[in-house]
Amino acid sequence: MTISDIRKNAETKMGKSIESFKAELQKIRTGRAHPGILDQVQVDYYGSMVPISQVANVSLLDARTISVQPWEKGMGSKIEKAIRESDLGLNPSSQGDLLRVPMPALTEERRKDLTKVVRHAGEDCKVAVRNLRREANEQLKKLLKDKAVSEDEERRAQEEVQRLTDRVITEVDRLVHSKEGEIMAV
Repeated sequence: MTISDIRKNAETKMGKSIESFKAELQKIRTGRAHPGILDQVQVDYYGSMVPISQVANVSLLDARTISVQPWEKGMGSKIEKAIRESDLGLNPSSQGDLLRVPMPALTEERRKDLTKVVRHAGEDCKVAVRNLRREANEQLKKLLKDKAVSEDEERRAQEEVQRLTDRVITEVDRLVHSKEGEIMAV
């Protein structure tokens, strides 16, 4: 393994950590409706649990309402029950085949709780990135020990890994800050 392999590997894994963090942030609801909010809700479909998106069309009616259109007649009540029992605090109403899921306005206390959740998720992502940095640095030290690179090359590579880590952590902080702003906006 070469220094460039280690750097590319670390960069790829850190990029995946950022993508995972962005996906996690999308699950945290703000006052606005977002079809992705229902992604983690599982519904019983002939004995197996599947995401709602696999048994219904999930879309937005307006800024505060999600519509769920089941593809089969009998699924409406099961989907409604699954949404009610999820920990999202949503209360769907059925209108024939169509389910309307209005997004309740967030209270000030709930907004503060959500910002804590966002900060915690951001901290988890930073820890993952730091672990990747440590892993890359250990690989670089191993190259130095095996005399595959000089001390100067190893030191420069570690500095590059540190700059990459700093860049990724700054991006995580930016994402946390923007999500907090989104949540606290009334």
